[in-house]
Amino acid sequence: MPVRRAPIWGYQDLVLFLSAVLPSLALSAALLRVSRVVAPALLASDAARTLVFQSFMYVFLVGALYLVIAWRYHEPFWSALGWTSPVARDWLSLVGGPGLTIALSALGVILRAPSDSSQIELLIKSRASLAAVMLFGVLLAPIFEEMLFRGFLLPLLMRSLGPWPGILLTAVPFALLHGAQNHWAWQPILLIGIAGIVFGYVRYKTRSTTAAFLMHSAYNATGFLGYALTHWGLLS
Repeated sequence: MPVRRAPIWGYQDLVLFLSAVLPSLALSAALLRVSRVVAPALLASDAARTLVFQSFMYVFLVGALYLVIAWRYHEPFWSALGWTSPVARDWLSLVGGPGLTIALSALGVILRAPSDSSQIELLIKSRASLAAVMLFGVLLAPIFEEMLFRGFLLPLLMRSLGPWPGILLTAVPFALLHGAQNHWAWQPILLIGIAGIVFGYVRYKTRSTTAAFLMHSAYNATGFLGYALTHWGLLS
């Protein structure tokens, strides 16, 4: 099924979605409190609590996006956001992910990016927490972020401003979303912004959010694998 070049939603729908952010935060915090009472052993670690809270957030925000698209416009949710069955060129995005990770890591060295661990890395204290963080970072986070930024926001901005302004502007909130976990250091935020530009370009050229997701997932997986081999010796 071909992907729409111009989305049916507009900026009013973007405002409606953004209005769901604060209620989603409050509901997620409340559910986390309840979950800690019901299953204190499962949520004893910082990693578990952080990942559960973010998962609740993703569920609520995806629900808000669903109401905007599927309920308000009666459109198929996934296809409207550009999620299609992967074709050959989409799978090629998996190859580009590791290359992008290596290239941006080299650029980070040139820019003298801080060597301090990100907040995500600080959650990793065992192989179990590493596996949980990898599952979240390689699957859940890329699905949500590509759905929101390259599936929902990018087509809207491209319709108004054109492809490259849309790609560049979409990369800005994508990078800022990761600011806190990188202690707001400008180098990693810039590198993530560049990654967002590449993901946006892939979405634009393939007209497939699936392709952007595959590259994003492979990009994150390469970074986690490098971290795992460095800190936990998984090859031994």
